[in-house]
Amino acid sequence: MVIFFPVILKELSEKERKYQWPKPEKCPKCGTCRVWGHGYVAAFFDGFRQLLWLKRYRCPDCRCVIRCRPSGYFRRFQASIHTIRESIKARSASGQWLPGISRTRQAHWWRALSRRAAAFLEKTFSPVRAEDFDALLTLGKVPVTRAI
Repeated sequence: MVIFFPVILKELSEKERKYQWPKPEKCPKCGTCRVWGHGYVAAFFDGFRQLLWLKRYRCPDCRCVIRCRPSGYFRRFQASIHTIRESIKARSASGQWLPGISRTRQAHWWRALSRRAAAFLEKTFSPVRAEDFDALLTLGKVPVTRAI
């Protein structure tokens, strides 16, 4: 399970494991108040050369592992939501990819968005627009994932 917290990534990179992550008051799965630390997991984020350490907690009752993650990022993505949205906007407006980001990654986001829009917005034959990104977000979907 992933819980998102407002985190300043620069501060996280400087403090590493000494960063004070907020502890969940209760387990999000079973509601038990007994949640304890379960170590750290390393993750990459755009703009940082080194790994960043994300805190994990564990519920001893239901055995759920809770992973803390910075808000503003999708699960399993290194780029921020803002960066992905700007890439989609640039592509739909001008047909150009954003400079400084791998064209392959941006194309991956674009194709995933077109598939998700076709599946959830019933847009099989119309071109992808930047508004589709936000429409999928309001439905609670990650617009650029290929996961089921």
